[in-house]
Amino acid sequence: MTKKVAVLVRDRQHEALRMALGLTLADNSVSVFIMDTRLASDENIEMSVETLGDMNAKIYSNNPENKFTQMATEEIAQALTEYNIVIPY
Repeated sequence: MTKKVAVLVRDRQHEALRMALGLTLADNSVSVFIMDTRLASDENIEMSVETLGDMNAKIYSNNPENKFTQMATEEIAQALTEYNIVIPY
């Protein structure tokens, strides 16, 4: 059974994106929410973001410095009620 999984990214960006990628392999519907900070720019993160896109994961952010679909913090909080699992990092 496919589960809707949300991964909240704050401090441990590399680990959060790696976890999100792993969750896509279990046929989960994964969404990533980059919260408050700007996503670091390095080779590993860029590869993870690209691969998440290839795996049809959705990426959102409440920080306009990030190039992803923008959502206000309140909108994110409301959206999280629709997920089976929420994993904070």
